[in-house]
Amino acid sequence: MSTFKNNTLLLKIFSLLSVVRGYNILILIAAQYLAAIFIFSDTKSIKPVVFDWHLLYLVIATVCVVAAGYIINNFYDKNADKINRPIKTGIDSYVKQETKLRLYFTLNFIGFFFGWLVSWRAALFFSIYIFGIWFYSHKLKKHALIGLITATVLTILPFFVVFVHYKNFSTVIFVHAIFLFLVIMIRELIKDLENIKGAIANNYNTFPVIYGELNTKKIIVFLMLLTLIPIGILNTYPAIEYMKYYFYLAAITLLFIGFYTWNSTHKNQYRLAHNILKVLLLIGVFSLLFIDKSLILDKVIEVLD
Repeated sequence: MSTFKNNTLLLKIFSLLSVVRGYNILILIAAQYLAAIFIFSDTKSIKPVVFDWHLLYLVIATVCVVAAGYIINNFYDKNADKINRPIKTGIDSYVKQETKLRLYFTLNFIGFFFGWLVSWRAALFFSIYIFGIWFYSHKLKKHALIGLITATVLTILPFFVVFVHYKNFSTVIFVHAIFLFLVIMIRELIKDLENIKGAIANNYNTFPVIYGELNTKKIIVFLMLLTLIPIGILNTYPAIEYMKYYFYLAAITLLFIGFYTWNSTHKNQYRLAHNILKVLLLIGVFSLLFIDKSLILDKVIEVLD
């Protein structure tokens, strides 16, 4: 009997991690700290960043509201996900909808609270972000252009809060943000192509539903070509050091994705393209470690001292 209870508990925990996309949350934490250490912070030591309590509060707040965002998105998309992601939907169903909603409100409250510990501006930011995620999940994602832009902005905003915290308004950061914006928008369009059946069945007016698969592919290829501009600009900055190899990889990968997506016709092909972009973004997070190796060495030595 106890074994059965333990198995049920494990299933519920696994289901909950699936709902809040625990792997994405871990990547988000790593991305925010790596960006804070190697991009946004102008200090030559890791210690002030790691022991920056306001940064910790911002990361906790971000994690909570993003996890809550996944929950509310899961709640509104349950019918579409039965078509688009039947296996994941089955796993997610081990946690009751009532439990998910209670957790949604709890996580948003915790996120707001930790934002308030930083400043009233941070609390206001997270309040707007929480509303933005809910409004996107409830209304905006059913509309083509505004849904696409909103999804891209909401994905990139967690980095914006760390960026504002350090007030490091350099050109390279803006160019990098443009690159990320374009790649995330491409990923969203490919995801819409992947999920077109569920969108049609549930009256979601996503980009491929309204403008057709061919026009969506044309936009994807156009955005792919646009990404080469920030990549070219970023590679002119000496400080990126070995991260330039990531941008070379990104350029090759994006060109391949453009060609591959253009010739794709099946859901599994779109899913593969989508997953390749997710891996590319993940590699991009950890490639921050290759920015200006002398700076990294200084920071590590400072910690050891």
